[in-house]
Amino acid sequence: MARITAGVATSHVPLLGVAVDQGKTGDAYFKPIFDGYEWTKRWEAEQKPDVIVLVYNDHASAFDMKIIPTFAIGCGERYKPADEGWGPRPVPEVIGHPDLAWHIAQSLILDDFDMTIINEMDVDHGLTVPLSMMFGTPAAWPVKIIPIAVNVVTYPVPSGNRCWLLGEAIRRAVQSFPEDLNVQVWGTGGMSHQLQGPRAGLINAEWDNSFLDGMIGESDALRNIPHIEYLRETGSEGIEMVMWLIMRGALGRKTRCLHRHYHVPCSNTAIGHLVLEPAE
Repeated sequence: MARITAGVATSHVPLLGVAVDQGKTGDAYFKPIFDGYEWTKRWEAEQKPDVIVLVYNDHASAFDMKIIPTFAIGCGERYKPADEGWGPRPVPEVIGHPDLAWHIAQSLILDDFDMTIINEMDVDHGLTVPLSMMFGTPAAWPVKIIPIAVNVVTYPVPSGNRCWLLGEAIRRAVQSFPEDLNVQVWGTGGMSHQLQGPRAGLINAEWDNSFLDGMIGESDALRNIPHIEYLRETGSEGIEMVMWLIMRGALGRKTRCLHRHYHVPCSNTAIGHLVLEPAE
């Protein structure tokens, strides 16, 4: 059967995509950020996952105010990089895994999650930047991707507990797929940042690192953090961290940390990165 072997969490700051695309990853400003991903690059090359279930949020590329799905799953064969206003990133097309994606979609819907099924969409920096951080600049991505888009842009957004439960349901879905596949689940976005208003530039390193601590081990306290705490402590865009909880829920009762990285600043954002494995 298919199995979830690891979880990866990472920020998806668009500036990092610019640094990759323009060959600036070794510049003084960016090097400390990218150095924290070198371990993961080597590890991913060794692990060779077959499929990544990649949880991210769309930034008005595939969706807009006309349609705002809370949870959407991509079941298509391929996804092009989105034009976010300055042309698509010069990165490979993302190749899907329709068989597993449709299996997960059916399993989740029968598990009482009302998923929106997407067969065609472009994917923006929320999905492509994490791939660049982990795989560099290959001619083709070395793994197939199942996108799961979460609304963390327009309130109401899903609760941390609902995201954790979705992760648990994804785990059940993957484990019921008969093909022998090495599957990873990635949660992206965050960490603390606010992009507008009088608190623009807010970074809360203490809260961020407490959140990283909570992802490791067997506590499930993070699932109960209310929306108002994310807003108060991590800024308006810090709510993206609920997407990490989907990954955490998919790993089971207990996790072990393989790699951890935290750095500020990147643009006006805190960079966080974890590699976890199930510890059961």
